Amino acid sequence: MNLTKKVCIFTGTRAEYGLLYWLIKDISSHQDLSLQLLVSGMHLSPEFGGTSRIIEEDGFHIDEKIEMLLSSDSPRGTAKSIGVGIIGYADALDRLRPDLIVVLGDRFEALAIAQTAMIMRIPVFHIHGGEITEGAYDDAIRHAITKLSYFHFTSAEVHRRRVIQLGETPERVINVGAIGLDHVNRSELLSKQDLSNSLGFSIDSPFFIVTYHPVTAGDESSVTCFENIIKALNKFQKYNVIISYPNSDDGGRAIIPLIERFSRENRGRILALKSFGHIRYLSALKFCSVVIGNSSSGIIEAPSFQVPTVNVGVRQKGRLAAKSVFNVGTELENIVTGINNALKAYGSSSLLPIENPYGSGNASKKIIQVIEKFDSQKSKSFYDYPYLGEHIT
Repeated sequence: MNLTKKVCIFTGTRAEYGLLYWLIKDISSHQDLSLQLLVSGMHLSPEFGGTSRIIEEDGFHIDEKIEMLLSSDSPRGTAKSIGVGIIGYADALDRLRPDLIVVLGDRFEALAIAQTAMIMRIPVFHIHGGEITEGAYDDAIRHAITKLSYFHFTSAEVHRRRVIQLGETPERVINVGAIGLDHVNRSELLSKQDLSNSLGFSIDSPFFIVTYHPVTAGDESSVTCFENIIKALNKFQKYNVIISYPNSDDGGRAIIPLIERFSRENRGRILALKSFGHIRYLSALKFCSVVIGNSSSGIIEAPSFQVPTVNVGVRQKGRLAAKSVFNVGTELENIVTGINNALKAYGSSSLLPIENPYGSGNASKKIIQVIEKFDSQKSKSFYDYPYLGEHIT
């Protein structure tokens, strides 16, 4: 009798795959677990780097590739992509028949797979629930995935309590820390010379990393904000800049021409990348002076490399952050002041240690311990958080 447990891991973006890398690696080498990879979204789009090839270059077999991403820059296009995804994921999961599926985060691709798995009675194991990002519809998606999921692996204790507050049974909500921090302890990063050779770009001079994603909730203009980021960068001519493309959220494609023009006009100082790859990105974090933009990586991963972050605008509003994260508005003077403050507080001569509130990196092994013990999905009951009882009428 074959007792191997089939564990399907879903990934729809380059960043998400980087976070999941060590979990995928550990499951693939586990004698009692059988890895299945379902790859979709931005991974299959040349527009965003066609990053499914990176997964294969890392030595992993992709069991299912599901196209779902429309070449659109509107909310309607995103909604349609979710529908296309659900259709494709239903067929893929029917072929794979996993014992459980692992979903990370809060993107619309993740919502589509979580909906599909729940309807098909496949237990969803969700990573990074309970967090808050008020400037993106990802915030609502994250909480929706929580209610579609059976097991929950949070990145901090405050997030664990929030998932329980959403009605999830405490025994199935486990704080494992941020899974991306496993790289800090386990990944062999590139030397400065090897990174420079890989990028085809000199990093001998100090440099910034910039990643700015569209804001999908609220009235912040992503284009105007990114134009102000460019103006701010031009006031720091001694620093080179490596910019990664935005994600595929509606509004993201409007930012890409701005990146390309900025790069063309500043050859030798500006490098624009459709995709870093997770090892190159983490290696660049190790050597950069400041992370600028509104990516979660600047809040979750950067502090572990003792690098400050200038977090621009409202996309990450409400997210737990280290003291090294400088939250600023979208006006030019706000961004310039933030960069100056970050350089002053955490410059090359700084002795200020940065403590990361997201843990120290051992999440993959903790998640696998739960998967090993998992038997079958029982029916879920809504858990009333104790202090709420007196307020319910």
